[in-house]
Amino acid sequence: MPPKSSNPEGQERESGGPSDLAARVVSSAAHDIGGFIRAQREAAHVSMRQLAQLAGVSNPYLSQIERGLRKPSADVLAQIAKGLRVSSEVLYVQAGYLEQRAHSPIRDAVLAETAINERQKQVLLEIYDSFCRENESNRTAVAPDSVEPDAVADTVLSQGDEK
Repeated sequence: MPPKSSNPEGQERESGGPSDLAARVVSSAAHDIGGFIRAQREAAHVSMRQLAQLAGVSNPYLSQIERGLRKPSADVLAQIAKGLRVSSEVLYVQAGYLEQRAHSPIRDAVLAETAINERQKQVLLEIYDSFCRENESNRTAVAPDSVEPDAVADTVLSQGDEK
């Protein structure tokens, strides 16, 4: 049986309805991104005040984000990522704004590169992804399974005749 909680009038009601679930999901996501930001900040040996200044947000607002009381917008996440010197994509995925992409040495190298800015990284990754999709569609279009074995044998035999 779902847990009971009190409404403002002090009457008990069953919790666990769709709106309660949505509120818990949002709260959990905010807490997860906040904890992740705090861990990244501490690993980088940056104080909360320093990060707030670098990200262009107030110290209390950053504190609320880290404690899971607020879920930052994509713009604020981008500024925090810049202040932490991490990819904004990492924070977007952690916050649930983007889906996790498959890891690859190319992707990891681009994201780790410090000589280019976040926008340039995103453009490179979009180009890389488009090449991968194009090559994948070419592979499936010309898959060996789609060619009839007799046609391959006839081609091999006819090439042997040309010599």
